[in-house]
Amino acid sequence: MIDNYAKIVQDNLKQLYNTFPKDLAQNLPGEQDEETFSFDAFGEKCRIQPQGITLGDEECSSILGILISLYALNACPDVCVSKPLKAFKEFPDSMPYAGAFTTHTEQLLVPHVDKIKKSAQMLINTLAGEGTPDGTGGDFSFIVYPLPKVALCYIFYEADDDFPASVTCLYSNNAQLFLPIDGLADVGEYCSKAILKLIK
Repeated sequence: MIDNYAKIVQDNLKQLYNTFPKDLAQNLPGEQDEETFSFDAFGEKCRIQPQGITLGDEECSSILGILISLYALNACPDVCVSKPLKAFKEFPDSMPYAGAFTTHTEQLLVPHVDKIKKSAQMLINTLAGEGTPDGTGGDFSFIVYPLPKVALCYIFYEADDDFPASVTCLYSNNAQLFLPIDGLADVGEYCSKAILKLIK
C-alpha cells in the first residue's frame, strides 16, 4: 500500500509532467535526458523521472521526495540571490514553523560543533558549498546548497568558559521564490540531518 508521502510525491510529479515546462532543466538548473532531470540535492545525485525520484541509489518517496518535487514545481528563471542573508523568521508566514526550525535545524547541530569544524571543508565540497564573506561572524561558518538555488549559511559558535556552543542558520535572500515556507523549514532540517550523516 502506498504511504502518504509517496502519494504526495506522485501527485507532484504528475502535475509537473502534465505541464512539462520546456525550460525546466535550465530553471532547476540541471541536466535533461528526455524525461529525466538530474542535479545535486542534499549532497547526492538526484534524478527526477515521471515514475519517481531517486537520491543517490535509493528511491526518494519521503519528505525529501516531497521537497525535491516541490522545488521542481516551483522552478523559475530567477537566480539565487545570496546576500543579504535572511533569518528564517524574516520570511513571510514563517511564524508557525519558527520553533521547529530552531529545534530541528539549529539546535540539532549544537552537540556536534567541534566535529563539524574538523569536517567543514568536506561538507563544503559535498554540499556544493563555499566559504562565507568576511564579517559573517561566529567562530567558523560556511554556505552550502542543499538545492541548486537555495543556499544555507551555517554560523557556528564554539563553547567557551562563558557561553555554550550555538548554531545559527540563515537563508539566501530570495529562497522563498523556490519553495513554500513550510518547504523552506524542512530544507533546513534535512540539510542539518545530511550534515550529521556526513560527519559520522
